[in-house]
Amino acid sequence: MQPSTPDLVTRSLRAVWHPCTQMKHHERIPLLPITSAKGAWLYDAHGRRYLDGISSWWVNLFGHAHPAINAAVTEQLDTLEHVMLAGCTHEPAVLLAERLSALTGGTLGHAFFASDGASAVEIALKMSFHFWRNQGHADKRDFVCIDNGYHGETLGALAVTDVALFRDAYGPLLRHSHRVPSPDARLARLGESAAHVATRALAEVARLFEARANRIAAIIVEPLVQCAAGMAMHDPSYLSGLRKLCDEYGVHLIADEIAVGFGRTGTFFAHEQAGIRPDFLCLSKGISGGYLPLSVVLSTDDIHAAFYADEVARGFLHSHSYTGNPLACRAALATLDLFESTDAIVTNEARFDVLEQGLQVLTSHPRVTHLRRRGAILAFDVDDHVQAGQLGFAHRYARHALAAGALLRPIGRTVYLMPPYILTQEEIAQLIAATLDALDKTLSENQSMHNLHSARSST
Repeated sequence: MQPSTPDLVTRSLRAVWHPCTQMKHHERIPLLPITSAKGAWLYDAHGRRYLDGISSWWVNLFGHAHPAINAAVTEQLDTLEHVMLAGCTHEPAVLLAERLSALTGGTLGHAFFASDGASAVEIALKMSFHFWRNQGHADKRDFVCIDNGYHGETLGALAVTDVALFRDAYGPLLRHSHRVPSPDARLARLGESAAHVATRALAEVARLFEARANRIAAIIVEPLVQCAAGMAMHDPSYLSGLRKLCDEYGVHLIADEIAVGFGRTGTFFAHEQAGIRPDFLCLSKGISGGYLPLSVVLSTDDIHAAFYADEVARGFLHSHSYTGNPLACRAALATLDLFESTDAIVTNEARFDVLEQGLQVLTSHPRVTHLRRRGAILAFDVDDHVQAGQLGFAHRYARHALAAGALLRPIGRTVYLMPPYILTQEEIAQLIAATLDALDKTLSENQSMHNLHSARSST
């Protein structure tokens, strides 16, 4: 028997500290009590359903309660639920490492497993520094990140994150990192293309490397889409340019594909569109189909070889209790199977073409700019005039989207769609309708508040 909604919400507010949340806001913004999910849909305690337009924070690639992943996890549960990966090994972890390596053409042939995206970033940063130390270059300990980039909220990951809301509160705890301009195509000047923006951004990287490469261990980038920056999309030439600069100056390239890997940008890995491979590839989120916490860092033979020695101190000194959990690895293997059995990359192209076409009406909307798409990610920016005391655009839009039957959570004034790879034509039409309806309602509500504020000011 499901608990009543008020009881569940009240207990949650009393006992659960929700992530990325000002808990006091829930005095005005009620929690959504989800009791079940199936396919692209979430169901609440009232029996209402919501189309999951953001794949529950970008993880449920093939929807909720997928029978193939359910069966794989259930089968594994009857065999081996967990064993430590220090001194032991098991088939799901080995198979997953082998398959991921094969997807990089064997270039990134060594998998270090962890539990979440921030952990993967921490691992890549530590590996890069430790690699250089093992090679006799202990001074190479600086890191470079991109303006408005996001890589997680643990202290190491936060040090290479440039989102003020997260970074400023903990600034005194963080190591210094170098920041270089974003190649965000929205920064194009009159007459410029996205490639021009990428070229300008690369010139700044080159200047930094020329001056500081002897102290820089690595640069970290979100390939093609900086998600937390409001789905900032850039030209693939930026990645190929970074690869060349890293090779020229002896700097590692870390590709954070935690959000953009596994088909999100239209290729299995985003960096493939630039024809390159990074030195480290960080993966998480969709890796297990949204079932269980799992992340992995893939690295090259050269990286791995630098740690291979008799001395313990030259080994990579990092661990997680649930590293390579068999259940999570088996869910990931089932997810990879679904990519093959559904030909997901190809079928996504047609599916998201329809979704993009349905949003083309926004190109003539007076309050909408930068309607854009990269693979299975669509986004647009909204010019919203918020009055003092009002909830921000993102909160108000999310509320209207729920009323229209969709879970959508804008980033600032950027509305984005990252639904699972299983939408039917009817579900696509419903998502388009909910997206547009929520926009109209939000802007109409804002205009009403503006008129009321103006009337009060004139009396």
